[in-house]
Amino acid sequence: MDQNNYFALAVTSLAILLAGFSIFSAITLALTHFRSDQYQDQAMSRVMGLTLLLALSGLQIAHFLWLYLDQAWVVSLPYRMTLFAVAPAFFLFSQPLLHPQTLPSIRPALMGHAVPVLISPLLPDDLALPLAFMLGAGYLLWLARSLYALRRERASFNREMILLGSVFAIAIGVSILGLAQAALPDKLFFSLYAISIGAAFFLVQTTLGLRPKLSAEVRETVQSAYASSTLANVDCDAVLSRLDDLMLTDRIYVDSELSLPGLAKRLELSTHQLSELMNTRLGKGFSRYLRERRVGAAKTMLCAESSASVLSVGLSVGFTSQSNFYEAFREIEGMTPGQYRKLHTKIAASK
Repeated sequence: MDQNNYFALAVTSLAILLAGFSIFSAITLALTHFRSDQYQDQAMSRVMGLTLLLALSGLQIAHFLWLYLDQAWVVSLPYRMTLFAVAPAFFLFSQPLLHPQTLPSIRPALMGHAVPVLISPLLPDDLALPLAFMLGAGYLLWLARSLYALRRERASFNREMILLGSVFAIAIGVSILGLAQAALPDKLFFSLYAISIGAAFFLVQTTLGLRPKLSAEVRETVQSAYASSTLANVDCDAVLSRLDDLMLTDRIYVDSELSLPGLAKRLELSTHQLSELMNTRLGKGFSRYLRERRVGAAKTMLCAESSASVLSVGLSVGFTSQSNFYEAFREIEGMTPGQYRKLHTKIAASK
């Protein structure tokens, strides 16, 4: 077997592997990240996020069947329509997060974003794929412009922006790849496309592993960034002092139903005022702030109450389930609650 054949075999094998990984990853994201509690008041983003996962999974199934079983689903009409659906679905997922102030106006425009999908069956075969990737490039330019507008707010998302920036770079590469598709051997193009989707899934999984509540935090940050200041007549220091009292003395974080509007009401602020105050003075959104408070209280309990189960500790500080507790604790401390307790028990015993 010559060097070119070895390369083609290696690329095809990697593509098949990553196609399978993508499908597994899509199912995992749907069951964990796209839960209704993760997207409260963001139904549009949740539905379109799930639609995007479904579309990408469909593409990867077609790639697997073509590369492994020689079943040419990649030239079928459903594949073409799914390909045209990816970019609009991504746009409609991102828009409510990056531009929440325009949410009421985008609902009537839903059919406009569906037009490419509806007209895709009418396109000539040799133009369909390049046009689909050109469409994707247009949506990518919108995303780049939106992220650039938020450049001042990125400090608290440095690692995450680097990882998502890598996803953006992959998407640009895919767009260029799509335009050059006619010049590439058929299976090589679809192998590289399958690898690109798989790599993007890996980076997204890594990003959400670092920041499980990323979507909620981005939306809170964006709302603060786009809103004109609402704190002109607010004594910010006094409010922050009152906030500390509520957390340290009243321990209101143990209320699993505590929400941004509920906390704002107790502080006699509007929701936007509290969101802006937290983002500008504390450098974090409400979701992150609340998780940090709960994890801080859990750390104290884990060390002080050695007979208490990890689950009982998590529930007593306001988490609603063991999975939510472990997710937040690992995000903030870099280890599980059990590992933290064991580590600090050893440290205390060695003194």
